[in-house]
Amino acid sequence: MDIDQVLKELEALADPEKIGMKAQKFGIHAEHSLGILHKDLKVLAKGIGRNDALALQLYDTGIYEARLLCSKIYDPKLVTEQQMDRWVQDFENWEICDSFCMGLFTKSAHALPKAMAWSEAEGEFVKRAGFAVMAAYGFADKTSGNEVFESFFVPIEREAWDERVYVKKAVNWALRNVGKRNVDLKVQAIRVARRILEMDSKSARWIAKNALQELEKPGVRMSDYPRSIYRPQ
Repeated sequence: MDIDQVLKELEALADPEKIGMKAQKFGIHAEHSLGILHKDLKVLAKGIGRNDALALQLYDTGIYEARLLCSKIYDPKLVTEQQMDRWVQDFENWEICDSFCMGLFTKSAHALPKAMAWSEAEGEFVKRAGFAVMAAYGFADKTSGNEVFESFFVPIEREAWDERVYVKKAVNWALRNVGKRNVDLKVQAIRVARRILEMDSKSARWIAKNALQELEKPGVRMSDYPRSIYRPQ
């Protein structure tokens, strides 16, 4: 399938009414949007398969849904730091941010340094991208030990003050996901959440309370990825 064929497919799926619906119901505001649901893009991406050249062409159209499609058909092994830094600046809502972070960036060789760097960014969706990568990395990486994920607690605690809705939700998401990776990290995540709870910040208190509500819930669904025996200090 070439670029012209894909653009025709996108035009066929376009529904201007969905632009307003996504904005009102999900808070998704996007320039140059055709009004296509994410589930329909996933079906289209599955039909296309991996196609790196086409993915780059789609991104360069500037069409919102074409860029979402790019995140689904581009090979994570090919993405460069320069591409990641350039693309993250175009993120205008949580949908495209999370689509790139979960489907592409988290699987790249540059995931960890970019997550750490973006966690200090000024832009709302650049900063969200840092924590979205952390949140997704806890399940994308099935082999790393606890030390990788323990390093996430530093930016999580440092940035818990940020009141912007899509940042604080991502910080919370990262804290919860790291805590659900294995029982050792759960102990540490709860300890971090309790420290965050003591911060003089409405955002921090929300992040901590929400995380503790899930992590301390009996029977919370946990993974059991590689772990070292945790010995409380």
